[in-house]
Amino acid sequence: MASLRLNNVVKTFGQVEVIRGVSLDVADGEFVVFVGPSGCGKSTLLRIVAGLETATSGDVILNGSIVNDTPAAERGLAMVFQSYALYPHMSVYQNLSFGLENARLPKAEIDARVQRAARMLQIEGLLARKPRQLSGGQRQRVAIGRAITRKPQIFLFDEPLSNLDAELRVQMRVELSKLHSELAATMIHVTHDQVEAMTMASKIVVLRDGRIEQVGAPLDVYNRPANRFVAGFIGSPRMNFMSGRISTHADGEIAIGAQGLPPVRVHVSGEGLSQGDEVTLGIRPEHLAPTSGEGWPLVVEVVEQLGGTSYIHARLSGGERLTLTEPGQTQLRSGAQVRVAPAPDCLHVFRKDRDEVALSPVRAPTTVSMA
Repeated sequence: MASLRLNNVVKTFGQVEVIRGVSLDVADGEFVVFVGPSGCGKSTLLRIVAGLETATSGDVILNGSIVNDTPAAERGLAMVFQSYALYPHMSVYQNLSFGLENARLPKAEIDARVQRAARMLQIEGLLARKPRQLSGGQRQRVAIGRAITRKPQIFLFDEPLSNLDAELRVQMRVELSKLHSELAATMIHVTHDQVEAMTMASKIVVLRDGRIEQVGAPLDVYNRPANRFVAGFIGSPRMNFMSGRISTHADGEIAIGAQGLPPVRVHVSGEGLSQGDEVTLGIRPEHLAPTSGEGWPLVVEVVEQLGGTSYIHARLSGGERLTLTEPGQTQLRSGAQVRVAPAPDCLHVFRKDRDEVALSPVRAPTTVSMA
């Protein structure tokens, strides 16, 4: 069993507060991903968990015991860094076995652990090579293998894929997910790449400016973002946003006018909303579709053809830009005029006061219609 709890953790460097009262529970066997923009504190938080940084205040609780004063080497955790940090003069086998030899494990136990890790990561044929004879992906596998041989309570990954090329990052995402399933281990992964977070995590922790903005399963965070920041950060291409104002509000239905467009009528549990309130409308690119009927008039500016998917960048008559995603290949070209309508039940409404918290992601059984 390996569970982790952070209780109101604060970290300051001089007068700068980089972690601001973070509390979090990580259950045994979870794959948790810390995600957020550069400088949000995710790596610092991971280092506090590892014992490489000391929290200014608050508690790090591992398996029910406070480990604030426990040295990193005694916490039973293994960390994989962005840099591979392999010993260049040692073979792959020696890199994998070095920590176990220092722990004075029997030679038979060391060999069994090394061979098991090599099989899991498919690097059995590389054990005699030196790091300079390996590709970037192979070096990263060795770094992960070194963590596996330690049999840690929790695996900690600090942006381990950021040095790899795009194709290899995809491959390694799959490998790490398979590794998590095979080991049934608790893992915490830090990344600024929301695609990594969405594809690998069982639970996402979205951070901004040293605070947790939202915690949840990937699709829950995607479908029901807690605020505009989360909505814009999670999802690629990012969510479209439009400023609007509530023109009517009655019987659980609101009509929202935006950018001089026909009002959109939304059935929503809008407690605290009133006629005349300023709001922000959010709609994901895949939830805008061309229509031959009533809709928002757009002028296409740029079309990105990816083969299986097309990204259409367009602008409204008022100058505000929207992005649409279409499956497959599109016939639209730059300069084309098109009308689009938001898909039913997929419009998000954010308040402009109260830190733009989403009152509702407006999912089923609600409906959206053009007024």
